[in-house]
Amino acid sequence: MFHLNISIFSKTKSLENKIDLFHDKLLDAAMSFKKAVKVFLNEGRSDDYRKISKQIKQIEHDADNLRRDIENKLYSQNLIPDLRADVLQLVENLDRVINKFDEVAYMFFIEQPEIPQEYHNRINELCDQVAECAENMAKASRAFFRDLSSVRDYSQKVYFIEHETDLSSGNLRKSIFESDIPLANKMQLSSFINQIADIADIAEDFIDELLIFTIKRDI
Repeated sequence: MFHLNISIFSKTKSLENKIDLFHDKLLDAAMSFKKAVKVFLNEGRSDDYRKISKQIKQIEHDADNLRRDIENKLYSQNLIPDLRADVLQLVENLDRVINKFDEVAYMFFIEQPEIPQEYHNRINELCDQVAECAENMAKASRAFFRDLSSVRDYSQKVYFIEHETDLSSGNLRKSIFESDIPLANKMQLSSFINQIADIADIAEDFIDELLIFTIKRDI
């Protein structure tokens, strides 16, 4: 299964470029998010954090414009009609992950959680995991458009990393609730950890759909 190695963009170069750029935005959001959390843990809501948070917001804004442009081209120019619904669904779900990176970064900016030093490394590790999950999600999605034989490899990486993310977030929350910090802080940190881990969950849901769409293309 998944032997097809043909781009679906043979006559739609402009659309191909826009979808490529959309994947780039997801990768940019993942890398910027990792950087943002590291800065927040070291500096709090500093000028550097404000700057990175604004960058993520701009990535999210640009991605929304690209998504609308892709949707418009698919309908107005009647491009790849047999795959249009699947492509639209994939783009919307990619956009969900970008939006989630922006949402969580903004939560840090607004709520300014107090995070004890002893949890910094583990939170950075969790953020690295969800970013890697999103990165492999983007690679799997690119493969769907160009090389179906690679979709499963990247998809399996997403599943593996998502499982690791579940373990990391669960163990971190357990450690926090067993600590002596005030209950209100525990609840706030638990909420942040869940919000971060949700990024990997969204990526996993995306892969579930992507594999179904891939089977349809390979039939």
